[in-house]
Amino acid sequence: MYSGKRRAAMMRSPKKIAVFQTAFLGDVVLTLPLIQVLKRNFPAAEIDVVVIPRGAEILEHHPSVSKVIRYDKRKTQKGIAGMFSLSRELRQGQYDTAIVPHRSFRSALITWLANIPVRISYSTSAGKIFFTHCVPYRTDKHEIERNLSLLAPLGISIYTKELPTVYPSIDDVNRVNKLLFEREVLNQNKMIAVAPGSVWNTKRWLLERFTELSVLLAEDGWEIMIIGGNEDRELGRTIYEVGRHKNIHDLTGQLTLLQSAELIGRCSVLVSNDSAPLHLGVAMRTPVVAIFGATSPSFGFAPYGKDDIIVETLGLQCRPCAIHGGDVCPIGTFDCMKKIEAQTVYEKVHSLLDVHRVKTKRN
Repeated sequence: MYSGKRRAAMMRSPKKIAVFQTAFLGDVVLTLPLIQVLKRNFPAAEIDVVVIPRGAEILEHHPSVSKVIRYDKRKTQKGIAGMFSLSRELRQGQYDTAIVPHRSFRSALITWLANIPVRISYSTSAGKIFFTHCVPYRTDKHEIERNLSLLAPLGISIYTKELPTVYPSIDDVNRVNKLLFEREVLNQNKMIAVAPGSVWNTKRWLLERFTELSVLLAEDGWEIMIIGGNEDRELGRTIYEVGRHKNIHDLTGQLTLLQSAELIGRCSVLVSNDSAPLHLGVAMRTPVVAIFGATSPSFGFAPYGKDDIIVETLGLQCRPCAIHGGDVCPIGTFDCMKKIEAQTVYEKVHSLLDVHRVKTKRN
């Protein structure tokens, strides 16, 4: 144990900080405001971030991040051996502070085994006994605000809204330029991004509704950019083939995360499920229309931008059914998504486009 004086000195001015976030990609994006505020308050400190390999890419080029430590907990570093391997690596890094938004027992144990003197997480962490400081987990706050509350033990209070920011490189910019040229997207001032995918099936709006929406917007003269990873290729191909419109472009599986972010940043609106792309939209300051089904914005994972819009089915006793959603609707109706019509989302998109046009004229 460390004396009160020594611990207080470290907390006043940490020199080497490990931020531990090994959840999903969207969670990594939502941890960026914490990292950004840390760097502003402790500009001389090294801030290293522990993430799963999928989340590492989104941190590339970020000026607040000194080093990205990949933790492949599902494959090459799974199990107890992987935990001890990572804890040794962190111990050798001689970190004085660990901040752990991820509430798993594994995350808590690793930072304790790494012998990091100051360890901060939530009071609801499964491994709270391993932390030196536990902050209340506020269910009435957005995830970004919850994460920022972890800075309180370091004497940092946040009174203004902090948005995540990601940094596509010049190579990412050039890749998007090349792709748009190859696809003959001539009107790049009229692009809308559509992200139909999600890890969880019950968080996906109906594919036929995404297709109908894409056609409606394409007929209005908008270039519809279908985005997603390799796992979303079938979704993108279906929208493209069923939609049969020259303004619909299937780009699923063709862009990296930062390239996708670059493309989203060029679009007037992003339409997304409750999934990682909506947080990339916020990070790129693109207005978002977010569709929520099995989950609820009240969990704290709603889009965080000023003009963002949420579409959901209210009044269902079965909703929300889970914090992450699931593979199938537990009661077999899937009303939370089936009751959201393409026309409804179409009108919400146009309301954002109208706001955007008014702002452009004023500027």
